[in-house]
Amino acid sequence: MFAHLGADVIKVESPRGELLRYREDPEVESREFMMLNSSKRSLPIDLKTSDGRQIFLDLIDRADVLIENFSLGVMERLGLGADELMKRNPRLIYARGTGYGSEGVLSGLSAMDLTVQAIAGVISTTGFPDGKPVKTGPAFVDFMAGIHLFAAAVSALYQRERDGHGQLVQAAMYDTIVPTLASPMAAYESGKNAPERVGNRHSGLSVAPYNVYTAKDGYLAIFCVSNRHWRRLLTCMAREDLLDDPRFGTPHARAQNMDAVDELVETFTSTRTRAEIAEILREQDVPSAPVQTVGEVSNDEHLIQNGMIQTVRHRVLGEVTVPGCAIRLDGAPPVATAAPALGADTGDVLSQLLGYDAQRIQELVQAGITVSTTRSEMAVAADEA
Repeated sequence: MFAHLGADVIKVESPRGELLRYREDPEVESREFMMLNSSKRSLPIDLKTSDGRQIFLDLIDRADVLIENFSLGVMERLGLGADELMKRNPRLIYARGTGYGSEGVLSGLSAMDLTVQAIAGVISTTGFPDGKPVKTGPAFVDFMAGIHLFAAAVSALYQRERDGHGQLVQAAMYDTIVPTLASPMAAYESGKNAPERVGNRHSGLSVAPYNVYTAKDGYLAIFCVSNRHWRRLLTCMAREDLLDDPRFGTPHARAQNMDAVDELVETFTSTRTRAEIAEILREQDVPSAPVQTVGEVSNDEHLIQNGMIQTVRHRVLGEVTVPGCAIRLDGAPPVATAAPALGADTGDVLSQLLGYDAQRIQELVQAGITVSTTRSEMAVAADEA
């Protein structure tokens, strides 16, 4: 997100490269890596060596923000903890991403998207009442944590403009998920006798229609939050005879008669295609959307027009698809560049940003402290491919 918005983001990883980089092929970056590392620069550093730590410290002297999500204590054992770095650069924003925070009984546990989905109640609330708990498809916990950490760092930068001081900011994966449970937690707190898993229905079972309905060529979601939406939906379904039916007259009444509401709506949708239903509902401004496949999303005309689906040139694979930036500042959406090859920017960063001479850079590369792949070498590799 920082890179998309114009910051100079230097990705620091080991000289072997991070695990995601070569998940699919030991020679070519994975598609996932490319999607998550657009518009960054690459500087591999062996932080377990004194020379590697010195490079890192030289970077810290110039940096506005450091973002890390090692296990707790790793940076401190390397001599690169928040206290040490902020003492060196008092204006530094040290942004730490964790699984469970730096305090509390769970603080030392390892955390991954799946495990936090489990402990945070996400899996127990996903799926159908008579089925096994299910994780969400996308790794949304990882992204929620990253977005919160971005917001924390930006907020700290804004505060620094006022007082001139950096600070440690944190976002824990577990913490960022709790607000997303507002509806099921509210149902629990109010004493509702509702199952934790409700399929595609409203998680608090307090809104109807709110479901995924069958069409002739797939599925679509329909959601009526107000009486106005419901009355318009009845018009779309040619069921004006139900306008004064007390079973459906209020949001509470419709929630109490959820099965009857869903049966009415599916009777309407099941005889039409997604496109036909969408056209009818859009004319009446009824909230709805087709259930798109991942392939349909990847080729969605709206996302392409808005710059959220972009095509960049990879040095080996040619044109690849990457996500854009959801944040819109004044002006055109930012244009992404391909994720960097391991060490693609080592020479530029060390020479232009830190002032290292060519001999010193060569020594570091030969010692395995860092890796350098020049842009000209990448161009040759692309031609050969």
